[in-house]
Amino acid sequence: MRPLLPACYFGPVELYALLARHAAATIDTGEHYVRQSHRTRTRIAGPNGVQDLSVQIVHDHGRKMPMNTVRLSRAESWPQQHVHAIRSAYGQSPWFIHFIDDIEAVLLAPHERLVDLDLATMRLALKWLRIPVALEVTDQYVERTEGMLDQRTTFHPKKPLPPEVPAVAPYAQVFADRHGYQPGLSVIDLVMNLGPMAREALRAAGPGLDR
Repeated sequence: MRPLLPACYFGPVELYALLARHAAATIDTGEHYVRQSHRTRTRIAGPNGVQDLSVQIVHDHGRKMPMNTVRLSRAESWPQQHVHAIRSAYGQSPWFIHFIDDIEAVLLAPHERLVDLDLATMRLALKWLRIPVALEVTDQYVERTEGMLDQRTTFHPKKPLPPEVPAVAPYAQVFADRHGYQPGLSVIDLVMNLGPMAREALRAAGPGLDR
């Protein structure tokens, strides 16, 4: 079944384990924006424990907004804050110097819309992981049909992993000695800690990366 997903801000490791199992996936940018979801939030682990990084958007007084109309807020310095948090969390990780320039470039680029930022981070992560999935991005809301694996509402940071989404086995993390292993973190955590072996961690979660 072809995954139907929202655009995600970097996205957790399980997102990429799912994408690695499929030749193609659809990203729906015509769906309504959902607060406190992977659309605007990614999770890292630093010296003080788990930290959520949240993208700031221009709100429309509580009205429903299609994702492709949501604009990024420039009233706060959140991109610089996210870069600082990532540097603090992973400055001592084995692969920090290999990925931090890419991360800074995508965060500090002048994106106007949330979906532009989200898609840039997703494509960057797919490049890092060498996952050959084809992303079809649609501006129109996609009606659920047979043959689609609709994860737009079920794949959420405050919900258990859906059964169709493969869990990634524990891997080495910088501050595991202080806080133990932290599951469900950003793809940033995976690549900073494992580098080229990040792909192997996804392969262990299920078939797909032999393509």
